[in-house]
Amino acid sequence: MSVLIKNGTVVNADLTEKADVLCIDGKIVQVAPNIEAPAGVRVVDATDKLVVPGGIDPHTHCQLPFMGTVAVDDFNHGTRAAVAGGTTMIIDFAIPSKGDSLMAAYNKWRSWADPKVVCDYSLHMAVTWWDENGSVASEMEELCTKHGVSSFKVFMAYKYVFMINDAQMLEVFHTCKKIGALAQVHAENGDAVYEGQARMLCRGVTGPEGHVMSRPEDVEAEATYRALVLGNRVNTPVHIVHVMSKMACDSVVRARREGWIAFAEAIAAGLGTDGTNCWHCNWRFAAAFVMGPPLRPDPTTKEYLMRHLATGDLQVVGTDNCTFNANQKAMGKDNFTKIPNGVNGLQDRMSIVWEKGVYAGIITPQQFVAVTSTNAAKLFGCYPQKGRVAAGSDADICVWDPNSVRTISAKTHFHAVDFNIFEGMVVHGNAFVTISRGKVVYEDGKLFVENGSGKFVPRDRFGFAFQGIAERDAARDRQEAKVDREPYSGPVFDPSKKE
Repeated sequence: MSVLIKNGTVVNADLTEKADVLCIDGKIVQVAPNIEAPAGVRVVDATDKLVVPGGIDPHTHCQLPFMGTVAVDDFNHGTRAAVAGGTTMIIDFAIPSKGDSLMAAYNKWRSWADPKVVCDYSLHMAVTWWDENGSVASEMEELCTKHGVSSFKVFMAYKYVFMINDAQMLEVFHTCKKIGALAQVHAENGDAVYEGQARMLCRGVTGPEGHVMSRPEDVEAEATYRALVLGNRVNTPVHIVHVMSKMACDSVVRARREGWIAFAEAIAAGLGTDGTNCWHCNWRFAAAFVMGPPLRPDPTTKEYLMRHLATGDLQVVGTDNCTFNANQKAMGKDNFTKIPNGVNGLQDRMSIVWEKGVYAGIITPQQFVAVTSTNAAKLFGCYPQKGRVAAGSDADICVWDPNSVRTISAKTHFHAVDFNIFEGMVVHGNAFVTISRGKVVYEDGKLFVENGSGKFVPRDRFGFAFQGIAERDAARDRQEAKVDREPYSGPVFDPSKKE
């Protein structure tokens, strides 16, 4: 369990230095030039390569039961694909059905993941319903304080399935603020989506293009801004997951310019491809790109989102990895609303960000580290345990080869799914060696993994995103103080009496 990485360039989000890295028993114990190799240590030569924190994918759905089927990338295939791409931690979503216990969902997801994961993982919890007797709020508090689940997601879409209304969302936000958890939002106007789907079907549009046309940019942008308005009213941090359009991105930027506590995520699919594929003449090909919110048909959206990662208005890159094979997608062959929503991304996320960001000259290697690892660790309460190459941090490391060239293909990926939405894309920059918990789990195209070797990571509450909340509350209390004035003593109209 000892690994020494020699001759590499260590890149953190705030520092680049020429140094060796010594890992013992799952921890980084020394980062310094010219470390002498202890007896029995495994030496990894990182000459001409970068040594970066293992990637953190903050948005995955492994083996998710959804739309009448189950995602084919289970926690084994999902984490195998992850480490092959340089990612050493995923944060998956436990999603209870309406009326179901949040604790039961947590236990179910743990039972699925623990025996299968080959790298560390954590869980967000979805809140798909609300009750007035406080049981959901109580379970949120228990999950956060006792189990390290410090983020809760609400859906503004998927009407009659996961969607909650604004009043319920406010209750979730208030509870998140009380317990120190980060509120997350899938932002689409669910009523407008529902109406748009019916309109497309009435027009005879049944193919994958109907999915995109039924939920246009303004439907995403309106919900994004509305969620951030409600978050600001509560004065609690809100994180918008999978920002997919220019207009939704602009809603985030507007909120941040107002000084609201707003965070947001791009995903690999939105940076690496676009929604024009949903108009492809081959139905199977087109259906592979169906996800919610949809990939946008404007091909310039990819660069637009990347440039907002460069400015810091978007902070993290996830994947929303939720994969379905051809026969599963074909459940919607005659009705696009029945196509299971989801795409791949876990294995290719970091290469996509490097290709479209660093190789394209839009972001720096340090920004690459920030958006693929460090910012997620900070935002979700596991920094500097994760997201940093430094003494005392977990030995989750990727030796990144910026000179490696690879053509992405379903024929060579480690996913269980039979399609790759990035098929044929050439990427410059790939994981060469991935180290998880101090052990080499991927090297030069080969996996060296053991099922169940990854561990669940409890995360801190009242973390990075909560900085300044108390001061903002105090300032708001001062601004909302009542005016001391003499009571009104004049006549008062009585509507019960006739004039």
